[in-house]
Amino acid sequence: MAEERRGQRPARSAGGKPASGKPTGGRSGGKPGEDRRGSKPGEDRRGSKPAGDRRTDRRSGGDSKGRPARSSDWKRPEDKQAARTQEQALYDGPELPEDVTGQELDRAIGAQLKGLPEKLANRIARHMVAAGQILDEDPEIAYQHTLAARARAPRLAVVREATGEAAYAAGHYAEALAELRAAKRMNGATAYLPIMADCHRALGHPEQALKLAKSPSVANFVPEAKAEMTLVEAGARRDMGQLDAALRTLELAPLTSKSRAPWVTRLRYAYADTLEAAGRDNDALMWFHRTQAVDGDQLTDAAERAEQLEKRLER
Repeated sequence: MAEERRGQRPARSAGGKPASGKPTGGRSGGKPGEDRRGSKPGEDRRGSKPAGDRRTDRRSGGDSKGRPARSSDWKRPEDKQAARTQEQALYDGPELPEDVTGQELDRAIGAQLKGLPEKLANRIARHMVAAGQILDEDPEIAYQHTLAARARAPRLAVVREATGEAAYAAGHYAEALAELRAAKRMNGATAYLPIMADCHRALGHPEQALKLAKSPSVANFVPEAKAEMTLVEAGARRDMGQLDAALRTLELAPLTSKSRAPWVTRLRYAYADTLEAAGRDNDALMWFHRTQAVDGDQLTDAAERAEQLEKRLER
């Protein structure tokens, strides 16, 4: 089901990430390699004053020269470093590829980061770019990148949108729904509705998916987005055991469009698959062939499905 849902998401509009530096500890005490063999009697080897005269030492919070210690002068040994909390790990995110600078981010998206401090904006941009680059190959790591961006800028709609899309691709449907709802509240965009509807399906609430499919804004969608919502609506009907309603939903879509766009291929395939589920094998065979005719990129297994149906009908 994850593969099916991934194919139903609208075109992505974000990808990128940020950079944070860590303070480095200072050095206290004498210089390494210093020759102390010439120290005079009564002098401490670590300095020029007798030990009893030193006003401060390392134990009292200063260095060997009587200067107060600074917080950066001390660093816990690595073997005693406290383990990162889950919140810290989430904030840090996955390791950022060195070749990702953040400049790769779409200008329109980058413009929405302009109000942030430069280093913060760059770190977020780099995480978003990294997420976009691997979303199809490793959606889980992409999701972790977007979470790192969200931890730094939770009030930016573009960041919440990217997090929602990555969560959807990774199969975290409840999280995806929450993030896309947040983005929609922030910017009023309706492009997320097909993904949100499919999240409801995945969570076992097809009736909620149908409510979103009937949103007035769907009428103004571009053909591709309308096709996405049609696929989700038909799927929700099938989830509820309403095969006839699913077929009617698909029959209202432009199945006979002369376009060879992927959304036409997927609409025809969904229709053929639903016809077969309804026991209309001859009709299903015809539509699997029609799907194959426009599936130049082999997005579906329409050819194999048609062959299987033909063998079954010949018996």
